[in-house]
Amino acid sequence: MPSLRSDGPGYANFAITEPPLKLVLLENPGQSGSLNHLGVEVAGTGAVDAEQTRLAAAGLAVADERDTTCCHAKQDKFWVKDAPDGESWEFYTVLEDSATFYGQDDSQACCGGLAGSSAETGAGAACC
Repeated sequence: MPSLRSDGPGYANFAITEPPLKLVLLENPGQSGSLNHLGVEVAGTGAVDAEQTRLAAAGLAVADERDTTCCHAKQDKFWVKDAPDGESWEFYTVLEDSATFYGQDDSQACCGGLAGSSAETGAGAACC
């Protein structure tokens, strides 16, 4: 049975164990488009490192983000920029849960300031 996590208004996180699948929905009032980014959750920081090395070697630009809090979780992650179809890819592992969306002060930008980030379009726009 899927689990549902809803830690605040405008946020829902559905997870299925087998096969491993996660769907996170965020309200994004006033924004166009139906897909913000694709995320791949991996087992640990070692797997994040291995995927980052592999994708960088394949010529994809990556942006590192470590020990960051976003989407109710402290994470180690990286982003693939300029993917073949223009979407952003996020590879991450959850280090621990967070009671707030962004972290202690709940005011920082999320997801490394990628296009559509909270600094440009409103809280949570480019996040998890």
